Amino acid sequence: MDRHAPSTRCAVITPQLSKRAARAGSDRRSPEARLEEAVGLAAAIDLDVVFKGLVLLSEVKPATYLGSGKVEEIAGIVQAEEVGLVFVDAALSPVQQRNLEKAWSAKVVDRTALILEIFGSRARTKEGTLQVELAHLNYQRSRLVRSWTHLERQRGGFGFLGGPGETQIEADRRQIGERILRIERDLEQVKRTRALHRTSRKRVPYPVAALVGYTNAGKSTLFNRLTRAEVMAQDLLFATLDPTLRAVDLPHGTRVILSDTVGFISELPTQLVAAFRATLEEVIEADVILHVRDISHPDTEAQAADVRDVLTELGVDPEAGGRVVEVWNKIDLLPEDERDRMVNTAARADATDRPTLVSALTGEGADGLLDRIESLITAGRVMLTVTLPAEDGEGLGWLYRIGEVMEREIGEDGLMRASLRILPERVDLVKRRFGAAQVRTEV
Repeated sequence: MDRHAPSTRCAVITPQLSKRAARAGSDRRSPEARLEEAVGLAAAIDLDVVFKGLVLLSEVKPATYLGSGKVEEIAGIVQAEEVGLVFVDAALSPVQQRNLEKAWSAKVVDRTALILEIFGSRARTKEGTLQVELAHLNYQRSRLVRSWTHLERQRGGFGFLGGPGETQIEADRRQIGERILRIERDLEQVKRTRALHRTSRKRVPYPVAALVGYTNAGKSTLFNRLTRAEVMAQDLLFATLDPTLRAVDLPHGTRVILSDTVGFISELPTQLVAAFRATLEEVIEADVILHVRDISHPDTEAQAADVRDVLTELGVDPEAGGRVVEVWNKIDLLPEDERDRMVNTAARADATDRPTLVSALTGEGADGLLDRIESLITAGRVMLTVTLPAEDGEGLGWLYRIGEVMEREIGEDGLMRASLRILPERVDLVKRRFGAAQVRTEV
């Protein structure tokens, strides 16, 4: 979108089904919070929101999703406010979208289309661009139906379904299908490359800590705080799309790879869940998962539940103490009494499940979080002291590759003693390489 052009005037409509008609789990957050999130989605793509409203529904209408009275009412608002685009925060069928566009004389997009547009504007790497295009194409393919406006003029002819219009649909579908296959092949190559990178990191070996969380929870700001990097961090939904990796040295010398990932969101379009699975492989493979929560948000519990749902879909147990850590971010925004309550709640929690409180913006709690990451990653590792000739650079390099060398010194006898932390299953490798007599296990 051209940032110098005037922003499109937009109306945001959030349909709210009655509790009787609503899907299970869809009432985690209040209607007002859903509307504000929808406005945030529109703002993330630079739309000028001139009207926002909740529409209560007893049932979904097959033709227009909304009832006829509401459709007419919104048509008046669209005309009065000179709205060029209406964002309906729901999953619209092609027929519903087309009928609403006719009724309102404005472009209509649903939740899937808007999120796809946001992701398209955020993608920077080849992988991110391919994934967005794949999701777009799958969405377009689902919309190739006879009700498309541009095919209406071609419906006469022969056969049971009618002539040239169907031929055009099939041609469009074939072209989209061919492009999807090409992108999937390209993504498979990207996936193999990422797998090779992960394999090489395991040989180093650097453990991985992945940041996950609801979109706009402050992951990128925290990532920047911990790594002193300059990843895009804005008060926008989906400010980060492509995964970013940086090496971080923890307080006692352990080096880890920190991974910043795309933000999760409720009711993420199915096309994106499939297309972005490769991006989230960093999460699946991570040694530690940091679930970053905006603890100041009124819907923080609902957002956390949505993140846990996605982790479960990825095969990660969100309750796995020792691997998944909740990071309660933005404590600087809490009133003092609420902040004290959060501190007490965290202090009473079991040690393995205890959340870590931070402010990514001010840096408060960041050192404690790094200590927590280090304690989790090094839990179960063994400390060894290996004695080797001072000139054995090859042997020392080997130790660096298979463990974490904490310190080394050369004694008066001319021998080097290297202290390292290592996985228990690698102790025998060290003993075979240098001889058991040269390896001492620290208690």
